[in-house]
Amino acid sequence: MVPKRWARRAVTRNTIRRQIYAVSGGADVALPVAAHVVRLRAGFDRAQFVSATSEQLKRAVRGELQQLFARAARVPA
Repeated sequence: MVPKRWARRAVTRNTIRRQIYAVSGGADVALPVAAHVVRLRAGFDRAQFVSATSEQLKRAVRGELQQLFARAARVPA
């Protein structure tokens, strides 16, 4: 879930969603088969990420997602 209050522009929200799909579909993610919800908790400031589709934004999102999925894989179900 990418709420509008954290990512104001639709193109930014869509970029974040695409990164979620890309990271979760990777072979290095070892999560059990289930429906998982990824919820954005912090904003992406337009001053820091000027372009909504910049590599800087994609790297930031991908890094956070990889940490999140690694932590979720360690936690027993």
